[in-house]
Parts: sequence; C-alpha cells; structure tokens
Amino acid sequence: MRFGVYVPTFGDYDVRTLAALAREAEAAGWDGFFIWDHLAWTPDGSQVLADTTVALTAIALATERVRFGALVTPLARRRPWKLAKEAATLDHLSGGRLVVGVGLGAKADTSPFGEARPPRELARLLDEGLEVLTSLWSDHPVSHEGEHFQVHGALLRPTPLQRPRIPIWVAGFWPNRPPFRRAARFDGALPLAGGQLLKELSPGELRRCRDYVAAHRRSREPFDLVAFAVTQSRTPEMIAEYEQAGATWWVEAVDPLAESLADFRARIAQGPIR
Repeated sequence: MRFGVYVPTFGDYDVRTLAALAREAEAAGWDGFFIWDHLAWTPDGSQVLADTTVALTAIALATERVRFGALVTPLARRRPWKLAKEAATLDHLSGGRLVVGVGLGAKADTSPFGEARPPRELARLLDEGLEVLTSLWSDHPVSHEGEHFQVHGALLRPTPLQRPRIPIWVAGFWPNRPPFRRAARFDGALPLAGGQLLKELSPGELRRCRDYVAAHRRSREPFDLVAFAVTQSRTPEMIAEYEQAGATWWVEAVDPLAESLADFRARIAQGPIR
C-alpha cells in the first residue's frame, strides 16, 4: 500500500501553496501528491482556480520522490496532443514520476464555453482521446481518422521517460460499470461513491469494483486501485481493511469547505499511518 494526499487548486490552494505542501508531504513520508483539475468550477462559487499544468510543473520542481498528477483530467475538454506533450515534458522534468488520471469531468467546466455534451458523447471523446494520447507517446508517426480527432503523420518527441507509458488511472462512480471496463484497459482505477466527489467507498464496495475490473482485464501488468478517504479518523485497522479489499493506494482528500488549509496542512505533517 502506498499513501497520497488529494489537494484542491482553488482559493487558498494557489500554486505557491501547492508546491510548498508537496515538499512538506514528501518530507513527511507520503508517496503521492495529487491535485484537482478544474477550469471554472469551485465548490464555494468563487471560481478562483490555479491552472493545472502550471501547478503540476511547480510540484515536479518542488519534489524529488513522490508520484504526482491530476485526479482527474477531463480529456474530453483537452486536445489529446497537447496533453501528450505536457505529460511527456512533466515526466522528464520529474524523473518519471507523473500519473495521468482521466475521467469525464464536470459540466460546470465546459458549459460556460459552449462545450457541454451528454455523458455518452463525453465517453466516446474520452475513449478516442485515450487512443490518440497513448499513440502519440509511442515514438512512431501517428495517423488517426476518428469521429472527433484527426491526426496526420504526427510525431511527438521526447516520448515519456516511463515505459511502456505514463500510468493512466481511470476514474468513475461505482457501481456505474462502463468506466471500470475502460479502466481495465489501462493502469489503475479511481472509484468514487456514486455521484459523490468526496465520499469514500466501503471496503466491500471497493472489493466488488476490484473483482469487476479483474474480470475485464486482459493484461498481467501491475494495476493500481485507489481508495479515496475523506475521513480524518483513520486507523491502521481501517487502512488494513482497504488493503485486503485490493487497494494499492490510500489517498487522503480534504473537504475544503469543512477543513481549513491549516488543519489539512497539520494532517499532512503527521504523515501516513502505515
């Protein structure tokens, strides 16, 4: 089991603060530092947000050991070739520590710009975007004629430092099945309680998600399963239950409307309960 923290990018959590928290988390023994990826949505309605790629760059430069990334990037509102270039650059900058999380994203981040789409269309965009993204990391010229994207002999270099690719973790609301069939094709899953962005699954729910992914997985490569935790009353026994359910990561999130930056900072400083 590895241990990470999940940090917002709005309000008090500006880029300088995120870089400082990442340094502190690494010093306290955490294994991962993950951030939100929103463009226009904040839970307090302020819409004061840091840019995700700029924040990840600061985090990469502020740390030496922890894995990091955005959980999750709504690939449907990004150009896959732009994300491919950013991710490869971040992977080299960090010495091969980036994780790319993907999902459908929030309607509030797209509707102000006239890009709101039904979930099924977003899912098709995500699947096609993942195909283009991973192809562009291959170090071979890529041509693609799809429903949403066209690529003609594109070659992006440098390719990522990590091989066979930067790990891709796919998010979804359990027990909704399609996101986890998608996750089975990649490197990890981030199941959230149905319709709740900051609510952990029970160990039993996580186990059922694990079994569903395993039934659809064709690769024998390592696979990560993330247990999100918002609770502040964590215990070794609780964490052991999630590990027995198949979790490879325990990621502690802050509810920024219920816990202050100072309190969350103190929780980070305590380090993980191993």
